[in-house]
Amino acid sequence: MKNLLLLVFLSSLILSCNSTKSGVFLTKKNVLVFTKTNGFRHASIEPGVTALKEIASENHWAVQHSEDSLIFNSENLKNFDLIVFLSTTGDILGEEQQVAFQNYMETGGKFFGIHAASDTEYDWPWYGKFIGGYFLSHPETQKARIKKIENHKTVKAFPESFERVDEWYNFKNLNPNVHVTLTLDESSYKGGKNGEYHPHAWFHKVGEGEMYYTGGGHTDESYTEPQFRQHLEDVMKWLISYSNQ
Repeated sequence: MKNLLLLVFLSSLILSCNSTKSGVFLTKKNVLVFTKTNGFRHASIEPGVTALKEIASENHWAVQHSEDSLIFNSENLKNFDLIVFLSTTGDILGEEQQVAFQNYMETGGKFFGIHAASDTEYDWPWYGKFIGGYFLSHPETQKARIKKIENHKTVKAFPESFERVDEWYNFKNLNPNVHVTLTLDESSYKGGKNGEYHPHAWFHKVGEGEMYYTGGGHTDESYTEPQFRQHLEDVMKWLISYSNQ
């Protein structure tokens, strides 16, 4: 009987260890994907949400997709390990929601802004500095060359220099303190307005929190494009695992 009980205990222990390694018993991370628009609405939002949900499922993360700004209160936000603004536009948060979001970020929150997240909250000075640069204009969708500034974890999917098709944002009020990971080569396409140094993706600390912004993601095809999709996943992984590294 003792041998049988010992066998059952050892079997349970092995199963527990294997399950933990596979992530079954690990604490699930929670991601908020926010897509509210109060201006132009990108058709690629829906493919983007699908891609982010698929990435989350592959990594055993839980995703909540919302366009309700009232979700931005201190009680709700403390439950999220990462907040994603996917092509949000215009004024999307009221004053109370702004306070809650700012507090979330400055006390250790994680944020990922994609494409039109920079076309958001123009009348909120904190957000302008936080997002790293406001959308100014863009030429027609076309192929452009992108340069990788360093071998950061978030851009490991890309070679040192590469081309892809997207809508290329020009920016105003660029924050000089952001850490740039990708730049656009304006000589490779028509309509660039930022000059020889044209930031395209970047990150920086916000109080105790961390944010990342990437300019790609206008087209539907972006979200099935292997390298760009891997970029999204790598950014999310980096932010979720970030702890003052």
